[in-house]
Amino acid sequence: MAVILSARRTGIVPKGGAFARLSLEELAVPVVRACLADAGVQGVDEVVCANAIGPGGNPARRIALAAGLPERVAGLTIDRQCAGGLDALLLAAALVDSGRADLVLAGGVESFSRRPLRFMIDPEGGAPVAYDEAPFTPWPARNPAMADAAAALARACGYDRAAQEAWAVESHAKALAVAEWPEIVPLAGVARDVFARRLTPALLARAPVVAGSVTRTTAAVAADGAAFCLVAADRFAGAGALRIAGGRTLGADPEQPGLAPVPAIAAALAALGLSAQDVTQCEVMEAYAAQAMACVGRAGLDPARVNLQGGALARGHPIGASGAVLAVRLFHSLGQGIGLAAIASAGGIGTALVVQR
Repeated sequence: MAVILSARRTGIVPKGGAFARLSLEELAVPVVRACLADAGVQGVDEVVCANAIGPGGNPARRIALAAGLPERVAGLTIDRQCAGGLDALLLAAALVDSGRADLVLAGGVESFSRRPLRFMIDPEGGAPVAYDEAPFTPWPARNPAMADAAAALARACGYDRAAQEAWAVESHAKALAVAEWPEIVPLAGVARDVFARRLTPALLARAPVVAGSVTRTTAAVAADGAAFCLVAADRFAGAGALRIAGGRTLGADPEQPGLAPVPAIAAALAALGLSAQDVTQCEVMEAYAAQAMACVGRAGLDPARVNLQGGALARGHPIGASGAVLAVRLFHSLGQGIGLAAIASAGGIGTALVVQR
């Protein structure tokens, strides 16, 4: 059974901030080295890294080389958009459980600040056409913008603007109450998540509307950051190791991607003979307040056990790293019990990871 030996991340910084000049390698390498040092390990068999909007070129390989890992470590980069960071851990666990590897660094890295400009070549010879994001389905009519999907979900669930704002206020308040972040590797003068703030009624009132009842305060801000875990065979486990009990990635309705984690959570828990009531602590992605609220409610999770130190609304959303951030949070904050991390992804994909200590 695979275990997590160590887990670290950078602080999360909104795009254009303190990490704006850092490459993917410069974001990731300090985190990778901290994971290795924490576990007393010098080398690994593989690096699995999620990255969604970067320049390509297999960032996992580049990170492995930049970190001084042996050249035999090939590096594998995956793209499942928001879910990629958690899926990297599930893939690492599968490699370990199958006997293909003993030690795997798994996580994700994203830089919104240095994302490449995107253009589509015109086959007729016209000027290239700029685009912001790739399509997530083959059908334009079933490929909603994420904010529009969140607004539709809010309408369907009866979450008005005030309810979503209340969720965001609590997320920021919980993050502001944290005195220390031992999981964070200081980088570029940043030693904590910098975005959290006190959301006053006046600030909420003047927040621009993004779509429907969704505003800038109830949607996670685009951000830069990296997060990695060292996944290993259980014979390497020490007292602080976190066992990867299971997990599941499932596809769902692409028109309502925010609900995709719900069946993934149910399947992951059911495979282990567990229910939502057995979960001690949850880290649920807050790409949008409405999405997090719906996932918690429909999965039957106890809100009092969710995002105890704030969520992505108070941090930001470095897409490929966000799932791994959830796992790092669990590694450092879960005492004895069952931990759950869950995230929704564009295109109607949900991933859930179950851990135990």
